Order: sequence, then structure tokens, then C-alpha cells
Amino acid sequence: MAQVVLDPERLPPVEFEAAHRIHAEDVLAVRGSVRLRPEGTSNPGLDTGEVEVVADQCLTLARAQPLPFPIDEHAHVAEELRLKYRYLDLRRPLMLGRIARRAALMRSVRRSLDGQGFLEIETPILTRSTPEGARDYLVPSRNSPGSFYALPQSPQLFKQILMVAGFDRYYQIARCFRDEDLRANRQPEFTQLDIEMAFITREDLYAVIEGLMAAIFRDLKGIDLPLPLRRLTHEEAMLRYGSDKPDLRFELPIEDVTDVLRSGCAFKVFTSVMEQGGVVRALRVPGGGERFSTTQLKPGGELAAHVGRFGAKGLAWFRAEGSADGVSVELQSNIAKFFDRVSLARLGQRLRARPGDLILLIADTPATAAPAMGQLRLKLGRDLGLIRNDAAELCWITDFPLFEWDAAEGRWTSVNHPFTAPHPEDAPTLESDPGRVRALAYDLVLNGEEAGGGSIRIHDPNLQRRAFAVLGIDAAQARRRFGFLLEALSYGAPPHGGIAFGLDRLMMQLEGTDSIRDVIPFPKTQTGADLMTDAPAPVDPGQLKELGLRLEGAVERRLRQAAGPPPAPAAPGQAIP
Repeated sequence: MAQVVLDPERLPPVEFEAAHRIHAEDVLAVRGSVRLRPEGTSNPGLDTGEVEVVADQCLTLARAQPLPFPIDEHAHVAEELRLKYRYLDLRRPLMLGRIARRAALMRSVRRSLDGQGFLEIETPILTRSTPEGARDYLVPSRNSPGSFYALPQSPQLFKQILMVAGFDRYYQIARCFRDEDLRANRQPEFTQLDIEMAFITREDLYAVIEGLMAAIFRDLKGIDLPLPLRRLTHEEAMLRYGSDKPDLRFELPIEDVTDVLRSGCAFKVFTSVMEQGGVVRALRVPGGGERFSTTQLKPGGELAAHVGRFGAKGLAWFRAEGSADGVSVELQSNIAKFFDRVSLARLGQRLRARPGDLILLIADTPATAAPAMGQLRLKLGRDLGLIRNDAAELCWITDFPLFEWDAAEGRWTSVNHPFTAPHPEDAPTLESDPGRVRALAYDLVLNGEEAGGGSIRIHDPNLQRRAFAVLGIDAAQARRRFGFLLEALSYGAPPHGGIAFGLDRLMMQLEGTDSIRDVIPFPKTQTGADLMTDAPAPVDPGQLKELGLRLEGAVERRLRQAAGPPPAPAAPGQAIP
């Protein structure tokens, strides 16, 4: 970008006169000479701020009609308007830079994986529906009336089959599709980095991916990641941070203090929870005793209301004050009378309390206490300015449960997907105690967001059938839905595993924005609409007829109402518009 000077003594008169009609965003062709700007007119904010172009020729190639919003970094424009005119929004330097850096991310990925011996292999977009998790987008087949393709939620089955085929290091920058409810970090179609390797352990995969992430952060952010990355088991993450996606840019750990309070506690809220197998979780807020008022801490107050939104029935608290001996601390609260001095002293010691600290406690089932306390930890991190926004904290979360119980459906479901291998130590109890089986699964977490997730796969068809049976998928269903995979595994499948990264979400984190719509060239809204092309949209009835499809009555009536009344028939000799 350079400043252009239009001098009537240099330009032909017709062109100089036409230059008076130039508007913002008109497309010009300029030919001229480059010179230093006159003294005092340089612009240090531009790379070309020391020079300018004196035009000898200036032609208008295309005119722009009045803009719906200014192409200006500082103009506040509603997102709906930006998405409707996305081609104009993308002209803004901020968006141009983001899309260019997105391309740099793709180059960095390819350079790193190509250098480690991976092959980039494409897998089909039109495939069969294997519903598990999110809903499929279905595509009717004209050549097979009544049959449908599905757009892939992931290349999962194809990349496993590539391992059977002998391509032992595969990757793909794949387009994936999921018909699910949307939010700021989710889109119906997204870009995924898909990776699979044969003859590996989890340690092998960690080494490859840590090298890849180090290259990405070095290339795009100029940051040298300290390797190896930190690792936490799922159980440790839920206990210490109340989340399987812990934000490690600040510490503020959660402690289980159930054992400390089993004796010397007469507070009925706590004792009844512990008697029923529940837990008491606590966190210490340094200096929080002065930061938060009793009004904020009382039932219905700000903090109690916050944890209530995540299922907790209440929030207890203590303030740490200096003791008379000047050595220890004393815990003060409206519930302190229900605890003996020994139990309060043990609580203060367990949490390493100091005068002025605030201790917050939740008593509930582990399934409720962990996420409620985790959300409280995040709120405190934000409110107290503890989060280091310029940091990049990555860690591996390992040993997820293989299955979880779905009370609504009355069956076991996969925490990840049904092709994840159980931990070898737990495989014998697959049928007898599914809830205690750990998965050879792992997530890579970046600043409190899942950057990628994967697992070692089941490569033994008999073990795969056992896993299907736990999920309520009988032999006939397994053959119908996954027969091609089971057959492929029966021809000598190597041990294999992989991982997938949401590149849109990773790019969002690299850019420091809170919505993936900010880093996708043409995103959908939260309702799945494309405001620029006005999609999804009705199709011509002839297209439906050719596909052997017919809309249900209510849907058809709604579409007719939206389209309005049909046009009146043309009079004889009248042109049809």
C-alpha cells in the first residue's frame, strides 16, 4: 500500500477530471514514479510511509457503490452486517492478516509433518452414515433412490483403514461436517487436521505432536515451547482444576479436603454429604479475604449464585486471620462454630492458608463438586486478573474413562468414540465393570480449550465386537453400520493410533479472539445460516422430484407461505417477467 499523488501537471486532463469522481473502494490502475515524500509528510505507521507514487496515469477499472459500512479497523459494525457483506469485511487489514496467518498455519503443519515422513492422503466426502455422537448431514443419491450419502463428521474410519492398507504415517487437512447446535467455538463445517500412525504407543504420538506444536508456535508466534509438555490424568485434572480442559495460565488449585473434615465437623451440610459418599472440595484465594465482602459470599450472593448455575447446592467460606501466637492462622466464618479447633487447623494447613486468604468450599457428589468448583476457579481467575493472557500453556490430559452411563437412554455410551482401545490392564473388566475402564485416549489442551484429541485404536476385531456389545450394538447392527471396518481389521491390522485438531479453534487461540468466526473466511452464524449466500434455502421442486423426495405437508406449507402468493397469469401478448 502506498500513497498516490495526482498532479494536474502530470496527468492527462481527462484522467485528472475523472479522478474527482473516485470513491472509497473503487479499483484503480496507476502508473507513475516513486519519490521520497516531502519533508514533514512521512508516515512512520506505514511500511511505505517514507515514499509516495506520483501518477502519470490513473484509470478507474471498477466503481464501488456506497458501502454498507466503512472498511475501517476502528468502526463498530454489527456481526450480522459483516457476515452479509463478508467480501467487504475481509478487506479490513485485521481480517486480511488473519486469513494470511491461517495460510501460514497450514504451511507450518505440512512442512512439519512432511519432514517427519507423513503422507497427505485425501479421504471421501461422500460416505455412509455411521451415526455416533453428532447428527450427520445427509445427501440423497439420485442414482439410488431412497438411499443417502453422509458428509463425514471425521475421516476416522478411513484413516484406520489406511493403516490396514500399509500407509503407516497419514495426515490430512480435512473438511468435516456435524449437524449439531452451534456456539462461538463450533461450526457446522470445519477444518480438521487428521493424523494417524501405525505401530505406535502413546509416547510415540506425544513426541510427534509436541514437535508439530513447537513448529507452529515458533513459526506463527515466535514462541519456543518448553518440551516435553505437562501431563495430567483425567482424574488429576478433574480433582485439581475441576475440568478436563484446565486453563493452566494461572494456578489456584482445588483440594479435596474430605478426609480433613471427617472428624471434628458438625456442620450438617458437610456431614450428610460425606455420609452419602460425597466429597468436600476447597480452594484458597490468596488475599481474597479482603477482596470479597460477606454480601458476595452469603447464600444468594455473587459467588454462591455462580456455582449454583453449575449444580452446586451452596458455597461455604472461611477467612484466614492471624492467630494470637503470630505463627498459625485462624479460620473465621459464620459456620466456624460447627468445627473444632483441630479440624480447622488441619484445614488451614492442608490449604497452606495465610492471613488475608479466603477459603471456599463445596460439598456435593464428585460429579457436581468438580465442575462447579472448576467454574468458580475460572471466574476467580478472570475477576482477580490472575490469567496471563500472553501465555501459551499446553498440557496432555490422559486416561479418560472409556464409557459413561447415559441415564436418559439407560445405556453405556463412548466418551470418545467406539473405536478407542481400553487400557490393557482394564480390558478384562470391559463387560463386568465398564465404568471403571480407562481409555488409551488423550487430549491436548491449550489455555483451557481442547486443541486436539485422539486415542490408540482397537485393532483386534474381536475386541472391537466386545466394545460394541457394551454399547448395545449387537452383531447385526455392527455388520450393518461398521461391517467394512470389521472386515478390514480381520486382514491383519497393525496397532495404530492418532489424533485430530480443530484448526479453526487452534487458529482462534493463536489469534487471541473468542470466536472461530473471526478466523474462517466464510463462516455460518450460530443458527447455521450463511448470510452472504442466504443458505440454507429451498430448492426447485424439480430437483426434489428427480431425487425421489417429497416435503411433508407442514414443511411445504411453511415454504409456500415464506415465498408469498404465486404471480398472476400473464395476459395474452404480455411478456412474462
